[in-house]
Amino acid sequence: MFGLISQLRRAAVSIPSNIAEGRGRSTRKDFIQFLHITQGSLAELETQLVLAYELYGISIEESVALSHEIGRMLSSMINKLKSPQ
Repeated sequence: MFGLISQLRRAAVSIPSNIAEGRGRSTRKDFIQFLHITQGSLAELETQLVLAYELYGISIEESVALSHEIGRMLSSMINKLKSPQ
């Protein structure tokens, strides 16, 4: 359980960290790339939440709902950045 909690924390921290790092890059293309990396971290977090539920019975409904909302926001941001200005 300790290992899973550690993985959950790392994945959760990597989400805003990747957004911040991407925003600090000099080009829109780089920022979009980091947003895609963030989507991967979010998918990793969602998988770990499911594992926490299946292995330990930890309630995850609110966390999964929140992660889906974050996923929608990331997709929307990527689409807006990809559209011509």
